Amino acid sequence: MKKTAFLFPGQGSQSFGMGKDFYNNFQTAKEMIENASDRIKVDMKKLMFEQNDLLEQTKYTQPAILLISAIAHKLFENEMNIKSSFALGHSLGEFSALVSVGALDYLDAVELVHKRGELMQKACEGKDAGMMALIGLDDESVESICNSLRDEGKKIWPANYNSDGQIVIAGVKEDLKASEGVFKDKGAKRALVLNMSVASHCPLLLSASEGLKPYLEKFIKDEFLSKVISNVTAKEYKSKDEALSLLTKQLIEPVKYKQSVRNYENETDLFIEFGGSVLKGLNRRVTKKPTLSITDTASLEKTYQDIR
Repeated sequence: MKKTAFLFPGQGSQSFGMGKDFYNNFQTAKEMIENASDRIKVDMKKLMFEQNDLLEQTKYTQPAILLISAIAHKLFENEMNIKSSFALGHSLGEFSALVSVGALDYLDAVELVHKRGELMQKACEGKDAGMMALIGLDDESVESICNSLRDEGKKIWPANYNSDGQIVIAGVKEDLKASEGVFKDKGAKRALVLNMSVASHCPLLLSASEGLKPYLEKFIKDEFLSKVISNVTAKEYKSKDEALSLLTKQLIEPVKYKQSVRNYENETDLFIEFGGSVLKGLNRRVTKKPTLSITDTASLEKTYQDIR
């Protein structure tokens, strides 16, 4: 049996119809969606399956993505008795990773990230917060430019280290827009302001970080079946105390995704992404190890075949 590492996507992987195939084909999925709806008093079936204006709101996006990742992982686990070498999530996905190793119950996690989304939205109210994707610049150049812009009074920080030459920055939207030309002059092939109303993984979320602490304390368990890789440090952790510290910092510090993969890729033969395929795409530029993704019944069955 191949050594496998489990991956879990974050915001940006949502789409209408997500999870519908699972709902139609598995009683387990149907029950998990209904239970999540009852837990946070949101009709998750309607949220995910029907066109609406809510799925793009952070407080609804996060529980939807986590729920589908948890369902994909549960269905896989029901068929394959495989312990992951490690679990890694991108931003929100770190909470899905914790569910996969037993450190969070999936319903507790749905409530936790629903609250996380509310706190993030509240922290960014009135700040015109946003994020911008940069293509074609190395890490050091982006960091240097952001430092210079902050010296000029602009609120801009590196937020996601996704792959070489692909970084997302966060801050005040007006400052991001004003800096597009600066980044392009320094060699960026693209500088695209994203359709987001929050600025994740930067100091603008300090109040959200503080507000999240009691919920982390309430829901996270000291029962890790496997190690989780921290977005903050790109290093492993395996205890509740570590999780409390790292997940509090996670909202205000950048996601070190590519660093995490490269630090631990030698410990696995194969990556499996649960509930999305965004990280599969990133991994093509980060590692030579193959990545499978599970988003529906067909990809679930294909994954069974590929790893047997």
